[in-house]
Amino acid sequence: MQFPKSWLREFCNPALSTQQLADTLTMAGLEVEETRPVAPPFTQVVVGEIKEAVQHPNADRLRVCQVDAGQGALLNIVCGAPNARVGIKVPCALVGAQLPPGEDGKPFTIKLGKLRGVESQGMLCSARELQLSEDHAGLLELAADTPVGTNIRDVLQLDDTLFTLKLTPNLAHCLSVYGIAREVSALTGAPLMTPDIAAVSASATDRLPVQVKATDLCGRFSGRVVKGVNPQAATPAWMVERLARCGQRSVSALVDISNYVMFEYGRPSHIFDLAKIHGGLQVRWGCAGETLQLLNGNTITVDEQVGVIADQQQVESLAGIMGGQATAVGDDTRDIYIEAAFWWPQAVAGRSRRYNFSTDAGHRFERGVDPSLTVEHIERITQLVIDICGTLETRAGPIDDQILNLPQRPPVSLRVARAVKVIGMDLSQERMTQALRGLGLSVQESPGVITVTPPSYRFDLQIEEDLIEEVARMVGYDHLPTTAPRAPIRPQVRPERTRSAYAVRRQVAALGYQETINYSFVEEAWEHTLAGNAQPIQLLNPIASPMSVMRSSLIGGLLQVVKFNLDRKATRVRVFEVGRVFLRDPDVVDSDTTVQGLHQPLRLAGISYGPLLPLQWDASERVADFYDIKGDVQALLAPAQATFQPAEHPSMHPGRCARVLLGDRVLGHVGELHPRWRQQWDLPQAPVVFELELDVLLHRDVPHFQGVSRLQAVERDIAIVVNEAVTHDQLMRTIHAAPTQGLLRMAVLFDVYRPKQPGAGLAAGEKSLAVRLTLQHEEATLTDAQIDAAVSAVIAQTQQALGARLRA
Repeated sequence: MQFPKSWLREFCNPALSTQQLADTLTMAGLEVEETRPVAPPFTQVVVGEIKEAVQHPNADRLRVCQVDAGQGALLNIVCGAPNARVGIKVPCALVGAQLPPGEDGKPFTIKLGKLRGVESQGMLCSARELQLSEDHAGLLELAADTPVGTNIRDVLQLDDTLFTLKLTPNLAHCLSVYGIAREVSALTGAPLMTPDIAAVSASATDRLPVQVKATDLCGRFSGRVVKGVNPQAATPAWMVERLARCGQRSVSALVDISNYVMFEYGRPSHIFDLAKIHGGLQVRWGCAGETLQLLNGNTITVDEQVGVIADQQQVESLAGIMGGQATAVGDDTRDIYIEAAFWWPQAVAGRSRRYNFSTDAGHRFERGVDPSLTVEHIERITQLVIDICGTLETRAGPIDDQILNLPQRPPVSLRVARAVKVIGMDLSQERMTQALRGLGLSVQESPGVITVTPPSYRFDLQIEEDLIEEVARMVGYDHLPTTAPRAPIRPQVRPERTRSAYAVRRQVAALGYQETINYSFVEEAWEHTLAGNAQPIQLLNPIASPMSVMRSSLIGGLLQVVKFNLDRKATRVRVFEVGRVFLRDPDVVDSDTTVQGLHQPLRLAGISYGPLLPLQWDASERVADFYDIKGDVQALLAPAQATFQPAEHPSMHPGRCARVLLGDRVLGHVGELHPRWRQQWDLPQAPVVFELELDVLLHRDVPHFQGVSRLQAVERDIAIVVNEAVTHDQLMRTIHAAPTQGLLRMAVLFDVYRPKQPGAGLAAGEKSLAVRLTLQHEEATLTDAQIDAAVSAVIAQTQQALGARLRA
């Protein structure tokens, strides 16, 4: 909410500076988001009256004006404004005046000079030149009774400050200048000036019949007929200025009066053109199919969940939110109907958002507006209408006030001991009572308990914690003590066998990947195609139609990132994500961290597209392939030794995909993107992806150190012929399973031979694998007999398990 400080001080004027006032409000929970001056600094600008305006002898668009600026003699000023004429009073910058800086950021100094040969002894100013508004169509015209020679800053109150408050929803009683003044009075003890709203005596008998059919929509409805008004009357400058400083533009006198009282006392109201109402009014819930053209030009269709005000022919207003165009006041309006009502907050909440707009009225009513002052506010509006738009024929009818269903305010009890514990400050019952009474609350005391009956304007006081908050606000959050925790704080040392998810992220980044964060909401088609999930978890209220299900795989989000970057001419993309996936699992039960039927594990996924290395001079460009990314996965799992087995995955190439195992547990998959999805995503090359369970990566075996043998290792090479279907993993597991008496330290495949044509001792469907065996004894030098026995054991094991034979 935005308002000028000067208006606030008319209701409550504490002996505080602007900054102190802002700090006081903020520490009481009314956060002052911004304070800014109404106008930038400038000097020596006074009120001047044009006494004479003649055509410039040497310029068609200039006039030479004689201006009385209270200096004892008339000033000769050359002016080009189209509205420069005799008799108007305007801002006049004297010689030596400092005007606000222009686009170059430098102050503009008025000097004595000549324009087209005529001396100019100052400058007549527009609102834009003083940076009061963007209006530069002509000079800023002032009221005719403004004293000549008066400082323009005093006349227009330009030394004022605009406050912008960021209010929480429970502070609905502060959505007015008077409401904020009431808080300031309670905080500072400064007196609150409550204006005496005098009743306007009824001088006519006209009434408008109103029938309230829905008391769960409207609890109180008040209205009055006023006849013979002048809708074309000009809104007073003081009202226009105050509305502008509250962020509200002037529309017309009648509309401005309604808006002014809303900012003043927090009650939205509406003024109907009485002649456009057919018969009487009905306050009811809408009917399906009914339409209404609103004041903002939109035409909406209402239903049974939306409150309306209707006449005998059509809907005329959206209850508590916005009036309709059909009964809007205009230049031909003569008779009006002023309405002020109490609309139940739950009947207004969310209605305007259904139609994609919001209003000041709806913002207030959905939080709660005082139901007890509808009549007083109609009296205030009536008096302003008579003062501003009144004519000799103006007559006000009696006020019709229907009190139907007002909210009840049950007493709320506050235990003093409980408040002391929650606030963390030793406050006496007397201090708490003083704070609550300062807010204007009705308080009753008993030993250790304070009972408060909330006033009609406080919709937020319902439970004990609400009263505790009020006490804390009145004490001031800056006065609450800083209390150290009583329990000792000891850092939890992470076991050496575990590491954090952050450490995993750093390791993946060290492998050349960049982290990305994607939505957990994805397209349903991704789940069917990339994850093979026929029954994804549907969202009840998706934020967008392409984000309608929860993901069960991270791969879709990474593919989208690759596509996004390729569309922007990136040639190399290596990204990863750590995030949750969402799987159906009937074994999961409800707990503090789980939801019944849903398994939500964390996973790590990565994708590599394009060259393995950035462009450089000492290495030729090579596209990253399956084995490169397999190496990255092995590095992440080290020192654990994972095994890789051929597998199938919905998102991966059927012949270039492997599942990753650690022992008997499947950790995830690594592979090249399926050609079908590569074509669907329009990718020039096939990226390689991996997806792993994160919990396995967080656990690492602690290395055990052992001495390095001083004895020399022995290497032997063997070449065996096996069937083409035998994999590297099968071969290595078979070799290490051989009974070598613990002498085999390492086995490395260093050559694969496939003849172009059958021959050289190899039949069709066979291949030759060359393996280097490293043998070593910890305590003695190996003999030839031991070496030969170990090699023979390896060969025999491969023959038995794989049907291998030594290559001749």
